[in-house]
Amino acid sequence: MIPTILHNPKCSSSRNTLAIMQASGEKPEVVEYLKTPPSRGYLTELLALMNITPRELLRSKEDIYTELNLDNAALTDEQLIDAMIAHPILINRPIVVTDKGAALCRPVERVFELLDNPVDSFTKENGEVVRHIKG
Repeated sequence: MIPTILHNPKCSSSRNTLAIMQASGEKPEVVEYLKTPPSRGYLTELLALMNITPRELLRSKEDIYTELNLDNAALTDEQLIDAMIAHPILINRPIVVTDKGAALCRPVERVFELLDNPVDSFTKENGEVVRHIKG
């Protein structure tokens, strides 16, 4: 399987996660999900692979989140998925999928557990060094 990252190049977490993957020798398929949004089926599959709820994947920092009143606890998972499909900016990122599983890589260090040969340490754009703690 080719590793995949659902990526937003404007997001530093997404850029750093991609850079960690590349520094670890991976050549991931980069899916700019704002240009090529996931289908409902694929988004549902990702949620299952990550073992998280739609609300946990929802990006609450966007204006559309407030406009659509998505903090309403009465909204169903299906309604939240509908909102993410209609407005992909609401999908939190980066999401990485490899043979080892899938994860929302926030913090970026979460990507280490998905890589076959992760680098021991990586310096993020802001100068912070993150380290891979080997299990």
